Formats: sequence, C-alpha cells, structure tokens
Amino acid sequence: MIINKSGFSWKLGLAVLAMGVVFGCGCNGGGDTKTDNSGGSTTGTKAAAGDGIPIGLVASQNGELKPWGADSVKGAQLAVDEFNAGGGIDGKPVTLVIGDSNSKPADGKSAAEKLIATDKVIGLLGEVSSGITAQMGQVATEKGIPLIAIGATKTTLTEGKPNIFRVCYTDAFQGPVMAKFAYDALGLRNVALITDKKQIYSTGLSDSFRAYFQTLGGKIIDEEFYQSGDTQFQTQLTNLRNKKPDGLFMSGYFTETGPIARQAKEAGLDVKMMGGDGWDSSEILNTGGDAILGSFFCNHYNNKEDRPEVKTFLDKWGKKYDGSVPATTMGALAYDAAALMCDALKRAKTKDSAGLQAAIEDTVDFKGVSGNISLKGNHGNPPKRAIVVKLTKDGQEFAKAYEEDPTTKLPK
Repeated sequence: MIINKSGFSWKLGLAVLAMGVVFGCGCNGGGDTKTDNSGGSTTGTKAAAGDGIPIGLVASQNGELKPWGADSVKGAQLAVDEFNAGGGIDGKPVTLVIGDSNSKPADGKSAAEKLIATDKVIGLLGEVSSGITAQMGQVATEKGIPLIAIGATKTTLTEGKPNIFRVCYTDAFQGPVMAKFAYDALGLRNVALITDKKQIYSTGLSDSFRAYFQTLGGKIIDEEFYQSGDTQFQTQLTNLRNKKPDGLFMSGYFTETGPIARQAKEAGLDVKMMGGDGWDSSEILNTGGDAILGSFFCNHYNNKEDRPEVKTFLDKWGKKYDGSVPATTMGALAYDAAALMCDALKRAKTKDSAGLQAAIEDTVDFKGVSGNISLKGNHGNPPKRAIVVKLTKDGQEFAKAYEEDPTTKLPK
C-alpha cells in the first residue's frame, strides 16, 4: 500500500500541519507528549506518567511517504483520545507510542523493535507500505505481539502469521477491481503495465491485475519495469508506445507514477491511465500535472462519500485538527485500526499481548469509517469494499464502488 483519497483539493500545508501533531505542536487534543532518544514520540493521555496501557504505531513521519505517515498519526491519535474520553479500560487510559519508519523498511523494523523492547507496547499499528509492514511483521511475530496493518495491501502479508491483521483490502482484490473497471467501465482490451520491481506492493498488484484482466478476455501487450527513486522513464514509455496499448496500468507509488504520467504524455503515449491505492497523495497532482488528470485509481475511502460514518468522522477530525479534513485515506484507515485495537483490548480476557491478539481475531462486524471489519475466520484479511476514483484538478471524484463476492473473493 496506499494516498488524494480525500476527494477534496489537497494542500501540502496539511502534511506540514500533520507533522506538527507528531512533534507535539499542541494540536493533539491535550495529551502529554515526550520525545525519545530515537527521535520518536510518546503521545496520549498520561503517557509521560507511564500509567497507561501502551500500544505502538509505526508511521512514516519523515521521508517520501510522509503524507501517509502524517495522516496515520492523526487518525490513530484521534481514535485513542476518543476511546480514553469514554473511560478507557476501567478508567485506565490507552497510550499511543509512536515510532518513525522514515519511509524505509529497515527503520520501520528498528522502530518496531524499540516499541516492543523499550516502550513495552502490547500491540502494534502500521504501516502503510507493504515493504515496511513486512519488516515490522517479522519482529512482531518473533515477539508474539499482534500487529494491525493500516494500509499494507500485499496479499501474502498475513500468510502463516496469526498475529498479523489489517483493516484494508488486499491486492488480490484491488488488482481485479481495477481490471474489471478497465474492461467493463472503460472498455479497454489491450493494456500495458509499468511496474516498480523494487516494491513488493507494485509487483503483486501488477500480477493480480494481469491475471484477472486476462480472465475477462483482455490482453496485456507488454510490461516495463523501473525502481523506486528513478526519475527518467522515457525508454520504457517509448517501448510501450510502440506496442500501441489502449490503457496503461501503473502499479507503483505516487512518488514515481506522477512523473511517469507526465513523461508518458511527452512520449506520445496518450492512453487512459490507471493505478492502485499507492497513488493517494497530493503530490501526484503536482508531479503529474495535466497529464494525470482523468486517470483512475483504486481506493479505500473518500471524504465525499455519502455515509453517516464518514460525516461523523469528518466532524470529529475537523474539531480536533483546526477544521481540516484527512489529506489521504490513511487518516480513516489509521483511525479504524486504532479504534479496533482499543475495542479489542476492552474485550480481551487478559490485558496483555496474548489476550489482545485473541480479541482482535474474534472481531466480527466492527463498525469502521472505511466500512465494517470482520476478522474472525478471515486469516487477518477482512472482506472490504473498494472504490474507484477519478483524478481531477480539484482532487478526487467518486467513479464506482465494488463489493467482494463472498464465494469467489472477487469484485462483483
């Protein structure tokens, strides 16, 4: 995973504001904050006094994925503060301890290790990137700590790991959603792929898109590759242009897909562009410019959805964060992940990692902002609805929603 999932105009200032929350700008609802020696922070009611029940969050507070990390921190903190305002656990607050992944898998692993060993958290939240979450998962599994991923969609992330859960859909669903939308809604038949071979998220999403698009009767006429951090894509795009596709599926993160869209138009590859939730950031409008407008991508949530849960959530977010709205969908997913963990802790027979894990696994029909979440019997992967949004100069515009068929696990 993965991005604006908001449906509103995006402003870079939102990310800056969110970073202020991370470092205790006074926007955190009054909870105590302290900075640890690793550069992370401990946030939440009475956290500094050490008398709360600690849970940990790993988020990209720095680095290229910071828009996701900023919203993850704000969403999780909103849920924890709300839970504590309702009485916490028999009057004892839950404290949110935050570690910084710096948008890097190795740093995410180190942050998880510190949260468990030093801060004694009994559960972990995060990350958005599947690569970072996989590293966190190694630590969590070794230490017997339950982990709820916020936006990590890699399908195999939870396989053989009963302590790892997520509140988002998987790439096994997201890829087919975009394949079905491409084939049915856009009428595409000959699609090219461009894949970030460095990101397991991107390779997995391209694979699932390819498989279902071909099942529907479409043809993948070519696939080109790049690596995260690349800035020039002319060679790959020229090769794809010469194959004359009618669509281009770009499965990577917003950091590269914006520039790819711009360079594709410059190379004469003027086709319908599509992607996954990794597109979700205001940066894609800046780096993609007019070339990215009219493209479509898969998402988990949208601020403009006409659902009472969304309206209530946005009202609470605005009251806490100076009238703003989440800049990315990760605000809502992080809120759901933290709220679910707090709810499970309240239901847990023992207030430790083992009791918390059992209660998370026993979750059925949890009312999340991003949709209802059931984990019992689903091996950590809740059946989730997905939406397709269209990028416009004002942000995102809802296009279509897909539910999961309970029998096939495919979009219907």
